[in-house]
Amino acid sequence: MNTIRYPQRTEWPELLKRPENDITELFDTARTVLDDVRKNGDTAVRRFTKMFDGIELGDLQVTEDEIRAAGKQVSKELKDAIETARKNIESFHALQKEGVRMLETMPGVKCWQKSVPIEKIGLYIPGGSAPLFSTVLMLAVPAKIAGCSEVILCTPPGKDGSIDPAILYTASLVGVTKIFKAGGIQAIGAMAYGTESIPKVFKIFGPGNQFVTAAKQLVSLKDVAIDMPAGPSEVLVMADDSAEPAFVAADLLSQAEHGPDSQVLFVTDSEKLLSDVEKEVGVQLSKLPRKNIAEKALANSRLILLKDADEMVELTNLYAPEHLIISMKNDEAIAERIVHAGSIFLGNYTPESAGDYASGTNHTLPTNGYATAYSGVNLDSFVKKITYQKISKEGLEKLGPIIETMAAAEHLVAHKNAVALRLQR
Repeated sequence: MNTIRYPQRTEWPELLKRPENDITELFDTARTVLDDVRKNGDTAVRRFTKMFDGIELGDLQVTEDEIRAAGKQVSKELKDAIETARKNIESFHALQKEGVRMLETMPGVKCWQKSVPIEKIGLYIPGGSAPLFSTVLMLAVPAKIAGCSEVILCTPPGKDGSIDPAILYTASLVGVTKIFKAGGIQAIGAMAYGTESIPKVFKIFGPGNQFVTAAKQLVSLKDVAIDMPAGPSEVLVMADDSAEPAFVAADLLSQAEHGPDSQVLFVTDSEKLLSDVEKEVGVQLSKLPRKNIAEKALANSRLILLKDADEMVELTNLYAPEHLIISMKNDEAIAERIVHAGSIFLGNYTPESAGDYASGTNHTLPTNGYATAYSGVNLDSFVKKITYQKISKEGLEKLGPIIETMAAAEHLVAHKNAVALRLQR
């Protein structure tokens, strides 16, 4: 990691640059695959799966027998952990339910709003070296609470054509409707357009590599909604001399092991803590199975020493991290001053891993600075808000002249007439 001491504010934007992540250069490749899937359906999905993954598939849909067999391969310990996480995620997201809100804005004019579930949801779940069964929980649980009637899942098969057992078990536990062996661009295309086997959905959720991200952005232009723009995973840790160096190092490394393009930042006003964390990162890094991946991420990462907590808050808001850990004496007061972050973790005993798995909050969060404008996935992500209004005869008599005046001022005569004709009757 690069260590920077007391940088000038003019240097901050350069220090906070993310690793280069321009996916526009992948658009041509993604567009070619998407167009093929749109035209040729399952045939194209199978062809690209063989081309990119080296697997020749028969049926794309996972069978009930495969799901039952997967359940037998998952240990009781992991099943119990998944169930506890499911309950916590369910409880937290159920709390976000909103009832119908009705207001009589003036006598005879009633307006209300209702949440209506998005009918068809598609989940993309990465496989490979880190099969993210936890993401199944994070996406399928709120989808079911919202009332989405169809929730399908696509995930890339392994070299033997099978799906990771934990993914299959978790998907069956939380009520995913159908599971398909499809990954990469072809999976995004299949869910966006529909194929003979894979239904078209109305919104796609889930993380993926740069090709998946490029494909999601392209299909979102006109074919289907997506959860949010995404980039590599990241964390920023703010800490003072009350923090435990080993804990801070572990949090930094837990993000660094996600991928070589991940980024971790450490911000402190303590010279001693900076030095201790730097040493502890080296000690813990040497013992990690994914050491090579973490090392590449750490090359894009920084330890930054600042003058005081005010500078730490200012720099953090400028970065707008996906994950923010605040290990400081007055952590809750500091958190109140943060306006740009995906999810915040407070105190020495709240690792970012808790949010990744089992505390109850959602781990699908805005990255790459999008926390300035985007929320993480929540129950609202799976619903549409429809507004209603009903005006009585008496209500229109009061509101009508106001509408007529405003429509006339905008030179929209037909708008005015729609009111005038009713008032004349």
